[in-house]
Amino acid sequence: MKPTKESLAESSRVGEVAKKEGVKLLGVYWTLGRYDSVAVWEAKDERTMMKALLRWGDMLSTETLVMVPREEALKLLG
Repeated sequence: MKPTKESLAESSRVGEVAKKEGVKLLGVYWTLGRYDSVAVWEAKDERTMMKALLRWGDMLSTETLVMVPREEALKLLG
């Protein structure tokens, strides 16, 4: 789907709505390749993020990845 001025304006409001859900938008990046863009979000847990994403299901498609800082992952190794 080609972005329109209206869809871009709507997407800029997503961060404001997300704050009410307890989710923080850390950054949005336009990309080349498989995805048109990547948004990096922070939430207290997966359920909080899922609740926020379900509100926008008709506006976008998502693939959610949980990130673990490198230092924490290394601790898991032993």
